[in-house]
Amino acid sequence: MSRAAAPAAVRWTAYAAVAVVFAIACGFLSNWQFTRNAERSEQLALVEANYDAAPMALDDLIPPGSTLTPADQWQPVEVSGRYLNDQQLLVRNRAHGGTAAFEVLVPFQLDDGRVLLIDRGWVAPGEQQRAPDAIPGAPDGQVTVIARVRPGEQLPSSGRSADDGQVPSINLPLIADVIEPAAGERLEQSAFGILVSEDPAPTARPTALESPSEDPGPHLSYAIQWILFAIMGFVFIGYIIRTELKYRREDREDALERDEAGPPPPSSDDVPRSLRRPPRPRDRDMSDEDAILDNAGR
Repeated sequence: MSRAAAPAAVRWTAYAAVAVVFAIACGFLSNWQFTRNAERSEQLALVEANYDAAPMALDDLIPPGSTLTPADQWQPVEVSGRYLNDQQLLVRNRAHGGTAAFEVLVPFQLDDGRVLLIDRGWVAPGEQQRAPDAIPGAPDGQVTVIARVRPGEQLPSSGRSADDGQVPSINLPLIADVIEPAAGERLEQSAFGILVSEDPAPTARPTALESPSEDPGPHLSYAIQWILFAIMGFVFIGYIIRTELKYRREDREDALERDEAGPPPPSSDDVPRSLRRPPRPRDRDMSDEDAILDNAGR
């Protein structure tokens, strides 16, 4: 291998290595987006299967001592009992109505003593203060409730606390510790219910939560874009190498043409003074003839 070819080979190897590393990174990102798309598809299928299903008894869906299975999320349940209105809580910083709203949580004690937390909907922050101006209360006495079950939420990673009567998220173990011990000990900690209906229905209630979005999200298109980026990386590196080869070929052709043409004839400035031919002297008769011709032409 010649000395001129070695640096080019090193450069091209480095280019190819960069393209391979970039393609591997794009492959990981593409696979991540494919995974997210699959998870989102499973969520949509679960909502479609369970959201409008016939209500079940809570003991049939979540027998005492067991927990909510992922396949049963969004399944409606029908429970009878009474609201523990004095244990009402607000979960703050919920995105509803274009504001950082509050969701209203009320423990619901079933006839058998079991307690299910019910999310009755959301209320807007107050006009003059952060807390809501008014919170529609849950009906008193015996009530039949239909609610869709959901798993509890994680605590915020920031570890932020909340004001009295509020919680930072629907974290069921935390709520079990906040409400009165008798209700906290019987609280179902694998699921809570999102209110569908109450019988008897109150005259006013918080704004119902929105139905889950049916948008599959951009994950599939992002996955395909990362694959295209990986291909474009190789195309770009190939373009750089091809351009460099083109310029090197043109330089060789120019050099070959110069070699075939030979060296250019020397100019008078390049000839030594000692080798220059002296100008031929002009005789007087020739000068006189030139003068006569010049005068005749005027």
